[in-house]
Amino acid sequence: MKAEYDTLKHSEGEIRLFPETVDDLWHINHLIRTGDLIFADTFRSMDSQTDKTRPEKAEKKPVRLGIRVEKTEFHPDTARLRISGVIEHGPDTGFYHTINLETAREISVIKRWTSVELERIERAVTVSATGIAHIIAIEEGEAQIYRIRQYGPEHVLTITSGGGKREGVDTKHYFFEEIYHSLSAVTGSVVVAGPGFVKDDFLLYVRRTDSDMADRMLAAETRRTGRGAVQEVIGQGILERITQDLQLGREVTLIEELLRRMGGSGPAAYGYDEVAAAVQYGAVSDILVIDTIVCEENINSLLESADTMRAKITVFSSEFEPGKQLAAIGGIAAILRFPIQ
Repeated sequence: MKAEYDTLKHSEGEIRLFPETVDDLWHINHLIRTGDLIFADTFRSMDSQTDKTRPEKAEKKPVRLGIRVEKTEFHPDTARLRISGVIEHGPDTGFYHTINLETAREISVIKRWTSVELERIERAVTVSATGIAHIIAIEEGEAQIYRIRQYGPEHVLTITSGGGKREGVDTKHYFFEEIYHSLSAVTGSVVVAGPGFVKDDFLLYVRRTDSDMADRMLAAETRRTGRGAVQEVIGQGILERITQDLQLGREVTLIEELLRRMGGSGPAAYGYDEVAAAVQYGAVSDILVIDTIVCEENINSLLESADTMRAKITVFSSEFEPGKQLAAIGGIAAILRFPIQ
């Protein structure tokens, strides 16, 4: 994503955002809150509100509208973010309109920005400079390919095959060949993960077949297979070295530390009431919060209080397993510097 800033006074003002990928649309979905003012180019039936007797459909014309946001809907499958609200600037002021934001389109957002939101923009801008990483979770006879979005792993394809020779045909060779061709359009880094030697055999095949692709590949030993192997890779910090994006790895590390502490190894709090009490005592080192609630008024106020006390805030993706684990215990938790009870 690209971003252009006007001068922000007391963190309030306009930021123009230029989404380049579906990840950027996901970020924008969590940057816009109910009540924010946004400007964007869109299409609207100019005569639809003033001429009710026309039998023919009114022509839609390009306009730039300012809308007071009421709700957003993110659709990753179609790479579209729907933003709905009441028109405050432009034709048909006072009427309802929905903007369909897609990649390569600009949107301006005017609001009071929190430190969490500004950090999210900075992260999206930084990561956009790197290619999208992929992880292949491979075992004997099966490979699962995942695209690593900024909101978590996205399953792309599962490839299955026999593991040995059958009627004189080396099925492992054709298995590897199918995986290789499935990766032909990938331009970013690829981590080949799994237990045992199948991943090493596949890497050897790629080195013999395509040295350029092999140069972008890295092997990772994991105990689990499938999506579990993907989470292990992220937790090992491998993606940090190849994509410069620390967020997913940080989510895995923090949720594991939180669960250890909840099991008795150190002070922690979870749920709004416990975390709010810990913030009041100045005991919070890290706050973990799910992206689906971060814009709620009480949560946002709590995060601002925690920020003034230098607590580190990490917003978890609801699409990734650590975020789902966090959601199961109330969506917000904290790692504490000292116990408060």
